[in-house]
Amino acid sequence: MNSFEDQIVGLRDYLLKFARLQLRNDAWAEDAVSDTVLAALAKPQAFGNRSQLKTWLVGILKHKVVDALRHHHREVSGLDNTDDDNNADPLEAMAFKADGHFTEQPAEWGNPEQQASSQQFFAILEACASKLPATQGRLFLMREWLELSSEEICKELQLTPTNLYVQLHRARLRLRECLELHWFNPASA
Repeated sequence: MNSFEDQIVGLRDYLLKFARLQLRNDAWAEDAVSDTVLAALAKPQAFGNRSQLKTWLVGILKHKVVDALRHHHREVSGLDNTDDDNNADPLEAMAFKADGHFTEQPAEWGNPEQQASSQQFFAILEACASKLPATQGRLFLMREWLELSSEEICKELQLTPTNLYVQLHRARLRLRECLELHWFNPASA
């Protein structure tokens, strides 16, 4: 059986991929993963086999990612000024009629529990999330994957709640379109 250290090193690539998806900055991701590995190696007794090692490390990494986002919040909020409230979203214009109804009904997505259990689905979801505009992707990941509250995100990134909700709405629309194209209806791609 591999030693504790070897198992952690074996999961480093996965952790780095996770951090890059969250932070969208290679240097920040490297720092977050290094801090995670150092924290795990410094206190191996904290693991205690109460969960999978991967789950425990991702839990540590989530906190390191949040710390990195807080530390670099000025750079994060200044990355992508192109998708604010004043810019019309062409995806939203295509998806909705003037009265607010969908132009086309969303495709049937099948059984969500069965879909969610598929590793292929998560690979497609991850690819779709990585293609979101920088601000939308970061906000979506902070809210849905890092499970930060809306209030905390607004405070950290100096956003209004309205702007956050608009950005999250746009991100979800883009994710829905991407998932429909690449997962639910791959033949039409």
